[in-house]
Amino acid sequence: MQLNSLMGNSQRLDGGAMFGNVPRAMWSKWLAPDVEHRVALACRCLLARGLNGKAVLFETGIGAFFDPKMRERFGVVEPQHVLLESLAKLGLTDADIDVVVLSHLHFDHAGGLLAPWQSHEPAKLLFPNARYLVSQAAWDRANAPHARDRASFIAELQPLLLTSGRLSCIQGEFSEELGSSVRFHYSQGHTPGLMLAEIVGVDADNTGVLFCADLIPGAAWVHLPVTMGYDRFPEMLIDEKRALLTALHGRQTRLFFTHDPNVAIADIELQAGRFSAVNPRAELY
Repeated sequence: MQLNSLMGNSQRLDGGAMFGNVPRAMWSKWLAPDVEHRVALACRCLLARGLNGKAVLFETGIGAFFDPKMRERFGVVEPQHVLLESLAKLGLTDADIDVVVLSHLHFDHAGGLLAPWQSHEPAKLLFPNARYLVSQAAWDRANAPHARDRASFIAELQPLLLTSGRLSCIQGEFSEELGSSVRFHYSQGHTPGLMLAEIVGVDADNTGVLFCADLIPGAAWVHLPVTMGYDRFPEMLIDEKRALLTALHGRQTRLFFTHDPNVAIADIELQAGRFSAVNPRAELY
């Protein structure tokens, strides 16, 4: 199996929102803010080739579907679809992907499913040969969002996914498309039905990799008390994070981060009851 970290479009978001109740004096040492108090964030995706005989893309980042005004509002840096460029560097296009796994349907994780914005053109779905995997609970939330997170979803996306005929809503530990190669875990603290994909037995030592999504956006969030202001139930998220990290540490699973601008993957360390990310790598290739 070949794993590659792929960069999508990057963002700059308010540091206080990203670090919840962590004081600025602390989080500003982890990610330095700009003059508008925003921190740089990646939208990193994971490509696994030869996974159950398929080319599997874990998430698509925010993409380039926003119009210029909305792109500025949400701090999207690049106007072009960076993920498509990252695939092209590997000699691939979106048509080469067999399965796209989505942890949830917030726009910064699923917006890359859409073609770049064009004036007076309707939204268009990319990845024409892929099955789209999302949890049933996340799908239900996207179709009936709460007022608190309604703006986090793309109104045009759900109808496009449904009419594609290639949507799979997952409820269990495994999926028909990926078999026992990917184990799914579920979390409710950030958003209902957040689906965390664990690639099982990546190398000869049977070490796995967890795509952490928004349960653990980056290395700093491995520390249990660190949550985001965007999380719906921070205390629940901390408990979920503790249980999952304990299990993953026991089987030496590595963590893959989507939003960390500097770290793509790291090991889990547990010392004196505190979890942290160690042996960081900036990319996988």
